[in-house]
Amino acid sequence: MFRFEADLKVFLHREPIDFRAGINNLVMLVEQSMQLDPFARSVFAFHNRKRNRVKLLPYERTGFWLMLRRLEEDRFVWPRRQQAVIELTTEQRHWLIEGIDVDAVRRHPVRPYRHAS
Repeated sequence: MFRFEADLKVFLHREPIDFRAGINNLVMLVEQSMQLDPFARSVFAFHNRKRNRVKLLPYERTGFWLMLRRLEEDRFVWPRRQQAVIELTTEQRHWLIEGIDVDAVRRHPVRPYRHAS
């Protein structure tokens, strides 16, 4: 599987889109609907109505990439948050593509420990 660098920001478009949309239409969605910079060091993710397809739109130095993943029988579990734009970590984006419900995953809290001297 294609892996993104850990420091990239990942933004999800909450509503389904028409999957005939190409790079130019997705760039317009990022600018107008999501109100984000499509040239930023980020990955933008979109899904169709059935949630069996995902498009990823990153910009890299000289141009855009457009990646598509289609599931044959399963569905992607899109986060159910009420925000217009959902931000994920790169690790969470990998979980989403693997079919893991990102909102159901709970990490252990970070615990500050001190050395006993």
